[in-house]
Amino acid sequence: MKNNYCIIMAGGIGSRFWPFSRNSRPKQFLDFFGTGRSLLQMTFDRFRHVVPSENVLIVTNQIYKDLILEQLPEINENQVLLEPNRRNTAPCIAYAVNRIKAITDKANIIVAPSDHLIIKETDFLDTIKAGLKFIEENNSLLTLGIKPSRPETGYGYIQIDEGKTNLRKVKTFTEKPNAELAQIFYETGEFYWNSGMFLWNLQTITRAFDTLLPEVAVKFNMGKQVYNTAEEQAFIDEMYPSCPNISIDYGIMEKAENVYVLCSDFGWTDLGTWGSLYEMSEKDNEQNVTLKCNTMFYESKNNIVALPNEKLAVIQDLDGYIVAESDNVLLICKLEEEQRIRQFVNDANLNFGEKYI
Repeated sequence: MKNNYCIIMAGGIGSRFWPFSRNSRPKQFLDFFGTGRSLLQMTFDRFRHVVPSENVLIVTNQIYKDLILEQLPEINENQVLLEPNRRNTAPCIAYAVNRIKAITDKANIIVAPSDHLIIKETDFLDTIKAGLKFIEENNSLLTLGIKPSRPETGYGYIQIDEGKTNLRKVKTFTEKPNAELAQIFYETGEFYWNSGMFLWNLQTITRAFDTLLPEVAVKFNMGKQVYNTAEEQAFIDEMYPSCPNISIDYGIMEKAENVYVLCSDFGWTDLGTWGSLYEMSEKDNEQNVTLKCNTMFYESKNNIVALPNEKLAVIQDLDGYIVAESDNVLLICKLEEEQRIRQFVNDANLNFGEKYI
C-alpha cells in the first residue's frame, strides 16, 4: 500500500451547478446531501482505504488552497499542488506525476476527479484493488468503464474489445454522442461510460507523456530539480501558463496502444449537472426531488428544488423545473434546458459583474 498514490483533481469551477456552485466555492467543496461531507471530502474518504493519507495529492487552483486545507485537515500544505491557471487535465496530471517522481521511482497511481458520487463503496474499492494489481504487474494505462444504465448523451463512451473477463482492451473512445448514437451504444453492450478515473504505474505514464505529449513532458522535465523543494511553486507559476490546454483523454488515452478498461458497476454518477443530480436523487410520488430544504408541492411533478437549510419552498403547477437558491441568486430554469445555465452565468457576469458569480 505504501507505493500507492492518488491524484485528486479539484480545480474546476462547476458552472453548470450555478448558483450553488460559485467561483469562490465550487461544487467539489459543497455538501449536496446534508451528510456533513463535501464531494471532495467524500472522494478523499473513499481512497484512504487503499492509499496512505500522506500519498494523496490534491491538484487545484491557487484560490482554493485554504478551502482544501480547511476541508482536509488530514493532509499537509505540501500535498496541495497549486495551478496558477486552468490548463485542463493533461498538465494537471503531468504536474502531479512529476511531483511523485521526485519522491519515489516506483508508484502505482490512481487519478480521480473530486466531484463524483459512488453509491456502492465496497464494490468500488474491490474494483480499485483489482486495478492496482493489474497496473502493478502490467505496463498498461487503465481506465474505469461504467456499465451504462441509459443512453446518456452527457458522458464519453469507451468501446471494449471482445473477451470474457471484465478487463478488456479499449477499441475506441467517443466523446458525448448525440441521442441516436447514444441509443445504439447503449443497445450493443459493447460500450461503457468513460468515468474519467485512471490507474497506471509511474513508468508507464511517464513514457506515455514523453511519447504522446512531448510538448507537455518537456516543460515539466525542465523543473525536475525543483519538485518537492521551496523553488517548485515559482517554477510552476512561470511555466504553467505556457502549457497547452489539453485533456488527458485527447492527449494520451485516445492515442495510446496499451489502454485497457476495467468494466465496472459500482453506482457511479458524474455530478456534472442538475440533471445528473436529479437522476440519482430520491423522489416523491410525483417525481419531485428536494435537497436540504423543506418543500410543499401542489399540482407539480418532475422538479428539483434546492434551497438553503430550513427554507420552505411552496411550488404550484411546475413540471420539470430546477428551483435553486444560494446566497444572492435564485434560479428557476427548465430542467431540459439546463445547458443554458452557462449562458445565464455569462450574462449575469456581463450585466452585474462578479458579485453573482
